[in-house]
Amino acid sequence: MEHTATGLVGFARALRHSGMACGPTRVQAFLAATEHVGLDDRSALYWAGRLTLCSEPDDVPRYDAAFGCWFGGAALPAESPGRPLPRPARIAALSAADGGDQDGDADKPLAAAASEAEVLRRRDLAELGAAEREHLRRMLAVLRPEPPSRPALRHRRSKRGPLSPRATLRELLRSGGEPLRLQRRKRSRRPRRVVLLIDVSGSMSPYADALMRFAHVVVRRSPASTEVFTLGTRMTRVSRQLRQRDPEAALLAASRAVPDFSGGTRLGETLRVFLDRWGQRGIARGSVVVLFSDGWERGDSAELGDQMRRLRRLARAVIWANPHAGHDGYQPVQSGIVAAMPHVDRMVAGHSLRSLEDVWSWVRRLSQPGMAPGERSVGLGQN
Repeated sequence: MEHTATGLVGFARALRHSGMACGPTRVQAFLAATEHVGLDDRSALYWAGRLTLCSEPDDVPRYDAAFGCWFGGAALPAESPGRPLPRPARIAALSAADGGDQDGDADKPLAAAASEAEVLRRRDLAELGAAEREHLRRMLAVLRPEPPSRPALRHRRSKRGPLSPRATLRELLRSGGEPLRLQRRKRSRRPRRVVLLIDVSGSMSPYADALMRFAHVVVRRSPASTEVFTLGTRMTRVSRQLRQRDPEAALLAASRAVPDFSGGTRLGETLRVFLDRWGQRGIARGSVVVLFSDGWERGDSAELGDQMRRLRRLARAVIWANPHAGHDGYQPVQSGIVAAMPHVDRMVAGHSLRSLEDVWSWVRRLSQPGMAPGERSVGLGQN
């Protein structure tokens, strides 16, 4: 066979049919490499194709078999000594049926499941091992949640929008009365305050670390407009501790400030303290309040309902993130959930990193002026 560009492209096409990801970019790199090494040296040609066409270690056996069939010749070059190649992340195959191959499906391409990182984003935080929790911490550290905003009273210049009479008049005075340019304006925006209330009782202890790290990311993103409180047997404000740059130092400072980690739950009493001391004075007014809790109330559930009613009158929106809501077959039967449900705008899951991202999308959505505070959309999110 003649080693022309057509033959090299045909070799790459054969690799693609064997299952390798040989896209146009890799094929162009392979052709450029063969121009430098030439076509006479079979060993150089082999390594030029292997370095440009193989994207993972599992591609090497298929590449070796295809190279031997396409170009022929003696045995292929031995593997170069050095560090072993890293093992790729496992990809689970998804079949249409539950187990076993069906007739006629052998030649059909199988859809691939998500990578390990994507699977970890959907895993329940309470079921993660030590290595998975460490990976989750790194994933949380790179989150960049966009802070919600609201329209401000002031306006600013804009290329589009309604006419600005004052700015247009000033422009006319500068130009001697000639209407050279019409000035337009639009409302500027200010950050919407977000209040995170995190239940740190014993029933929420498997989720407490991840929730506090998520709160640290949100606080660091918008420190002036984010407040964080912990709920247990008492209410503790940890916004100042979570403003530290280092997440480990921030969580250590927060743990020292919270005396009731893994204790009981008195949601009604702690919410009353929050509203009397902070919320009524302005922190909760016009804010989006997110309550992370499983709803296990050891106190009076009627008290919780009364305080949730007070909170709903003050806040722009109230979101309840319940880790149990992400499980199949969950029903909101806990006394705390039943008492709070009439005063919640949205009930969502809070058991995984994916569900936490969904919580933040609801924070941004409910903070917009298009959805009035009275337009409640209660539901259970399954993520």
